[in-house]
Amino acid sequence: MAASPSLSSSYRPTHGGNRNWAAQYADCKPEAILDFSASINPLGPPQSVLTVLTNHLHSLKDYPDPNYIQLRSAISNFHNLPMDWILPGNGAAELLTWVGRELAQLDATYLVTPAFADYQRSLNAFNTNVIPVPMDLETSPPKATITASANCGLLLNNPHNPTGTLTRRDDLILYLEKFSLVVVDEAFMDFLLPEQQQSLLDVILDFPNLIVLRSLTKFYSLPGLRLGYAIGHPDYLKRWQQWRDPWPVNTLAEVAAIAALKDHSFQQQTLGWLPPTRDALIAGLQKLPGLTPLSGAANFLLVKTDVPSTQLQKDLLKSHHILIRDCLSFPELGENYFRVAVRLPKENNQLLTALAQVLQP
Repeated sequence: MAASPSLSSSYRPTHGGNRNWAAQYADCKPEAILDFSASINPLGPPQSVLTVLTNHLHSLKDYPDPNYIQLRSAISNFHNLPMDWILPGNGAAELLTWVGRELAQLDATYLVTPAFADYQRSLNAFNTNVIPVPMDLETSPPKATITASANCGLLLNNPHNPTGTLTRRDDLILYLEKFSLVVVDEAFMDFLLPEQQQSLLDVILDFPNLIVLRSLTKFYSLPGLRLGYAIGHPDYLKRWQQWRDPWPVNTLAEVAAIAALKDHSFQQQTLGWLPPTRDALIAGLQKLPGLTPLSGAANFLLVKTDVPSTQLQKDLLKSHHILIRDCLSFPELGENYFRVAVRLPKENNQLLTALAQVLQP
């Protein structure tokens, strides 16, 4: 029998959601792992999406429409934006690759850190000159001070991952007047109530130097289908279309996305579930010794810990089959922080009970 992988080895996954890796370490089946490491909506996938997937299995015999007219039309209607400003992709990760190639043509790109690992991957792939802009994690909420120079780009996400910090829309608009290209990843914006959102989509037609990325996989719990989209000036999107493969989005992902965007009932259910559930999880974490949760705006929480996060991860996996996200892939955070998704109340209580046990002196 193969030895269990070491939590400190190079085998450690860069992203959350790797239940196979966790199960090998915990010596259990992957489905036995309660996964708090991936920030995925626990209410999904929506039944409407599962139904349309079943009903469209016959379409696997056909190639997808390379222009994705129906999908782009659905996104266009959802955001009330022109179709030619929309480009679907194989998850936001694929679109980040073309963002990296675009930004590499500028003198430098300012990157707010800590940052999602795929940002650095996409920028490194094209030898982009990266200037890190660290957030001050000791302020509440954490803040980054960004100064611009000519012919430079800016890449950030809002709400910020992994801190959950929400940046005011008006503050972001100021950057559009200073940078040649601003890319804002709004992968978690859907989790905010409409009146709380700070999206830049309502001004995107006024700023040809703005690109917004969106994900459908987190809110609708569809990470296995890989689907995201970029919204920006058609000149950028046409260029990216020439750079990439002709069919990046598969047929089932396309019909699933169209159904998801129309499912207003699921959207309201999610927005009703998250705020009180997140508040209860924050309150529970605050009661545990050595843990300080940051107050985030999304469906995950960053937690400062006095106990090394990899030790907590190891203890939770071995004793409770619970997986939390260590922050070693965020060099600025390291062993001092871990991240947890907000799950169903019963599951959150399981996490709190397990943490209370492993934190006992």
